[in-house]
Amino acid sequence: MEQRDYVRRVLDVYRVTPGTCGVIRRPDRMLAAQLHGRGVPLEAVENAFVLAAARRLIRPAAAAPLGTIRSLAYFSPVIEEVLQLQVSQEYFQHLRHKLQSTASPR
Repeated sequence: MEQRDYVRRVLDVYRVTPGTCGVIRRPDRMLAAQLHGRGVPLEAVENAFVLAAARRLIRPAAAAPLGTIRSLAYFSPVIEEVLQLQVSQEYFQHLRHKLQSTASPR
C-alpha cells in the first residue's frame, strides 16, 4: 500500500474512533507516515484503535469520565501491544461489536 493511502486510512479510522476529538494535526500525519515506514500493518493499527476505545468505553458506570483523545500518539503504546499480542482476529471483531452496541442507543 502506498504511504499516501496508508496515512489517509489510518487518519480516517482515527478520526472516527470513539473518544477522539476527530481533528487531525500535522504530528498525527507524521506518526502515521512513520508507522508506514516501519511496516506496521494497517490491521494492527486499526485493532489498536478498537482495543483502546473498548478499554475506555467499557468501564464501571460509576467511573469518572475520561478526557478526549487529541493525538494519534495516544495510541502508540497500544499499537506496540497489539503487535505483540497472540490473539485471533475474532477477538477484535468481538470488541468492535461491543463498541457498536455500547455506542448504540438502548
